[in-house]
Formats: sequence, C-alpha cells, structure tokens
Amino acid sequence: MSKLEEIREEFKKDRFATEVVGIVIDCAEPGKAVCSLALKPHHMNANNVPMGGAIFTLADFTCAVAANGYSEKMTVSQNASVTFLAPARGERLTAEATCLRSGRTTALLTVDIRDELDTYVAHAAVNAYVIGQ
Repeated sequence: MSKLEEIREEFKKDRFATEVVGIVIDCAEPGKAVCSLALKPHHMNANNVPMGGAIFTLADFTCAVAANGYSEKMTVSQNASVTFLAPARGERLTAEATCLRSGRTTALLTVDIRDELDTYVAHAAVNAYVIGQ
C-alpha cells in the first residue's frame, strides 16, 4: 500500500468530512495536502452557491491532512480564520494546504480554495496545537 493510500485509509475515520461531506484526498506530502470536493445540491445555500460551512470543512480537513499525514505527532486546529473571496461557480472545489511553520507545540498553516474555473473562493489561516505522542 502506498503512503497516500495509507493516509486516505487513516482519514476515513473522519467520517463527517469523508462520508457526509464527500471530501477526497488527492495528494499528500510532508506539510502539504490537496483535497477536493465535488459539489452536490446539499452543499449549496439559498443563493445556490456552496455554503460557507462546506468550504470551511474542506479547509479544515485539508489542513488536518497536511499537518498529520506524515507526522508522528498529532496536530489539532486551535484557531481558524476563513476569508470568503468569491462565490464558486464550478462543480468542484480544490483546497491546497501548506504548513508554514510547525514547532514544538504550535503550527501555522494556510489553505487556498479554488473551483475548477480557477475562481479563488476562499483563504484560510489555521493556528494549530501540536500534541506530542
């Protein structure tokens, strides 16, 4: 089994993100991850654009994969800020997370979310707490 398959298997435990929301892990490497979400009617708000909660869940999950996929320690979100930049117009969202700094007890990650039309939908900054194992 490849490392990416191992990571996908481990993150299946996050049933809300993977089963309910439908997020897929496309790529993972140390400190980075790319995840995507095929948009369905239940992801949309009353304006027929993806709901902020669906976008936030994609950002949070992608951040978790970037922080934990290759780590011996567990990292959890401590504080997150999402700036919604434009409504998504496409049928798929892709999030790319990057760990800017991971220290002994804290980490800082960013997540950029775009649709397949290259609309820059949202940007997230996540302060995380590193739990030693």
